[in-house]
Amino acid sequence: MSDDHTRVQEFFAARAADWDSRFPDDGPAYAAAVAALGLREGDRVLDAGCGTARALPPLRAAVGPSGTVLGADLTPAMLHAAVRAGRDRDGTLLLADAAALPLRTACLDAVFAAGLIAHLPDPEENLREIARVVRPGGSLALFHPVGRAALAARQGRTITPDDLRAEPNLRALLARSGWRMTSYVDEDARFLALAVHED
Repeated sequence: MSDDHTRVQEFFAARAADWDSRFPDDGPAYAAAVAALGLREGDRVLDAGCGTARALPPLRAAVGPSGTVLGADLTPAMLHAAVRAGRDRDGTLLLADAAALPLRTACLDAVFAAGLIAHLPDPEENLREIARVVRPGGSLALFHPVGRAALAARQGRTITPDDLRAEPNLRALLARSGWRMTSYVDEDARFLALAVHED
């Protein structure tokens, strides 16, 4: 396992037990972001870097009982917290790296990723891997329940022009990775970038 992966696992393992209680009011923001994906009954969707799987209930509601909902995370402790919260009832949880997904090419209709992009060791290559498992025309939602400025303030830092999630930087990154950005929202209450997988 790379140093990047080890650091990510250590960071989240130390916070898994009380993760949901630290952010108790995020549910409506997750539901709104999932709604923006435009999922349909029977769709197949992955929550990449699912953490405690807070997106799985709205994802299940969006795709219905005939759909497929997967949650993949690199950190066992986060998946255990998801099971303790009962979210494994809404989908299948996988201990897996978003940089090397154990899924067939073009097997999904959409990917939801909350807070994931900041933790990818090679964002361009990793977003290309996520594109691999999504059918052409399928969707990607890059989400965070607070915007860039609010998150930076929470972390005691300032936003710089080279911020990966700045609109021009993210648009170019997605384009290099097989995605076309279709929507970009960065406000205090949420960050949400939507993209379509291009052939």
